Amino acid sequence: MINRETITSMIFLGLAAFSGSGFAAGPSATVEDISWMTGNWAGNLGPNQLEENWIMGEAGSIAAMVRMTGDDATSMFEMITIEEVDGSLVLHIQQWDPGMVARTDGPQEMELVEITESSVKFKATSEGGMSALGYSHPDADTFIIHVENPGRPVLDIPLKSRSIWK
Repeated sequence: MINRETITSMIFLGLAAFSGSGFAAGPSATVEDISWMTGNWAGNLGPNQLEENWIMGEAGSIAAMVRMTGDDATSMFEMITIEEVDGSLVLHIQQWDPGMVARTDGPQEMELVEITESSVKFKATSEGGMSALGYSHPDADTFIIHVENPGRPVLDIPLKSRSIWK
């Protein structure tokens, strides 16, 4: 006969074995799966220009430097990293004002929730400015950022491909 202590021990052992198996919270994915993000992308965000520069993935990570400019001034810098973690992808994002003044105490973390051949979506796992963040690449020259904030409609920011060597 199986008693309560035996059941509890079996559940504990099962969870311990499962947690050591490299189980990822999000869907299975690698940085190679989002290589389409690589490039220089720019577009208007209201009266400002938003520019994202994604470097090629390497060693399990891909990263972007983001800059917002307008009225002949820079108003924001942002660093985004996406790393392979336990068979899935984790995104970290942080913004700074000019002079590298951090807007938050640390980066916001997001886990992968959806991935296709030309889109990716992450949901927040820590406090920060967004509840979800996604990217899509509907054609060779278009890169769209999808920003979700609690209680607001999704904000789509279309960017176009451009050369960093103007």
